[in-house]
Amino acid sequence: MTKISYRLINVITFYRLAAAPLLVVLLLYQQFHIFKWLLAVSFFTDAIDGWLARTFRTVSLMGARIDSIADDLTVTAAILGMVLYHHAFLRSEWPLIAILLLFYLIQNSIALIRFRKLTSFHTYLAKAAAVLQGVFFIVF
Repeated sequence: MTKISYRLINVITFYRLAAAPLLVVLLLYQQFHIFKWLLAVSFFTDAIDGWLARTFRTVSLMGARIDSIADDLTVTAAILGMVLYHHAFLRSEWPLIAILLLFYLIQNSIALIRFRKLTSFHTYLAKAAAVLQGVFFIVF
């Protein structure tokens, strides 16, 4: 059962890796309706893959790294969607967005200086933040 669980969970994560470029293509071809549904599926699978890995005790270093890459690509596609379709919102809320970006850059800079790599937090709080972030992007 563990080998099947491990493969299923990795397939879910690899789906997000494959979906990210497709999300960008959908944006470029102005298929926003399909983009938002595929983005919702990507955020949903992000929410469940870590839980499944812990539940079936199939946590691995490779899985955590691939999950982090898939997370970053999904969020990048979502931000690109905001830039292309809701740039007025970004202009009106630039001070808050600048503060969030500054925190992100500080956190990653400290991680690079101290650990010589970007962080990869897979805690319940980090996952809750990712789910809330996904909800924000989908509602937006």
